[in-house]
Amino acid sequence: MTSILVIEDNEDLAFGLRTALENEGYSVAIAGDGSAGLEQAVRGEADLIILDLMLPKLDGYRVLRSLRGSGVDAPVLVLTARGEEANKVQAFSIGGDDYVTKPFGILELMARVRALLRRTRGRDDAPMPAVERFGEIEVNPASRTVYRAGQLVSLAPREFDLLLALLKRQGAAVSRTDLLKEVWQYQTGVVSRTVDIHIAELRRKLEPDQAEPRHIRTVWKVGYRLER
Repeated sequence: MTSILVIEDNEDLAFGLRTALENEGYSVAIAGDGSAGLEQAVRGEADLIILDLMLPKLDGYRVLRSLRGSGVDAPVLVLTARGEEANKVQAFSIGGDDYVTKPFGILELMARVRALLRRTRGRDDAPMPAVERFGEIEVNPASRTVYRAGQLVSLAPREFDLLLALLKRQGAAVSRTDLLKEVWQYQTGVVSRTVDIHIAELRRKLEPDQAEPRHIRTVWKVGYRLER
């Protein structure tokens, strides 16, 4: 049975999430603060983690950094009451896979949970291509590692999947909508700014000059392409 860990200090919300998730057939564990949530998560029993950012003892940002630093690669769905883009960018940059802004509808949250789980399972089952190279970047899909000039680069799981989606186009342009469908497994109607945020992070980590990118290029009125 798929296991989900909910790290949320609001007892009513945590109870509601547990009830909804269990009704969908998931096994659910609850942690009421950041320290307890981190302790449970590092045991590696959860297939997916739902993480509130504003937590007692240890806030969600520190929990997320510690999870990724400990090698926990389970997808993380961030819950935040803050709608500002900077908070979303920060959550993505330290390893978050998706976010839902409070208040949210339970149907939306369930759709995002299913999409994250499908992406993870698809990643595990798919055949792995050979090592890819562009510029001073080396990408190994089998080990999900990226090196820049011989130095390991830490990418969030979603950033890595986005990079692979660009690589497999062999220089062809791909639209934001197609990237959302492939990487996030969303249908139309999702705000395309999600793609732009992740592209900005890839450029920051991989480009010599992110203001003048050599490899991850914007295609006006279309989307993006990767130029070797």
